[in-house]
Amino acid sequence: MVAKRASAAVKVVKGAKIAKTAKTAGAAASARPELKAVDGEASGPLALDRVIHERVRLAIVSALAVHELLTFNELKALLETSDGNLSVHARKLEEAGYVVCKKGYEGRVPRTEYRLTPTGRRALEAYLGHMEALIRRVGGDG
Repeated sequence: MVAKRASAAVKVVKGAKIAKTAKTAGAAASARPELKAVDGEASGPLALDRVIHERVRLAIVSALAVHELLTFNELKALLETSDGNLSVHARKLEEAGYVVCKKGYEGRVPRTEYRLTPTGRRALEAYLGHMEALIRRVGGDG
C-alpha cells in the first residue's frame, strides 16, 4: 500500500503542471486539497514531519515499508551510505518510535536488525499523503 502510494507520488511529480492563466489558477485554487499537519516535529498546515523529511531517514522508512526486516548491512548497501550516517539516522527514527532495532549475534558476528513500527508506517503514509496534497495544491493534475 505504501509502496503503491509512493509510486503514485512519483507519477504526480512527473505530471505536475503550473497553472498559466488566472482562470486556471482560480479553478485550481477552488479544487485545492486540504493540507494537514503531520506527526513528528511538524507544526503548521504546510509543515512536514521533520523526523521523516530528511533524505536518509525517508529512505530507511521507505525501505522498511517494503521489506519486513532489514539488517544494518543490508540497509547500508541499499542506501549507499556510511556506517555513521546510517547509525545516526536510524537512532533518530528509533527515538521517534518509527523503527525498532534488535541487536544480537549470528554465530560470533554482531547482527543489527531494523523493522518499521505501526507508528512509523502511519507516519510514512501521512507524509506521502501530505506530499500528494502539496503537489496537487501547487497545480499538479494528480
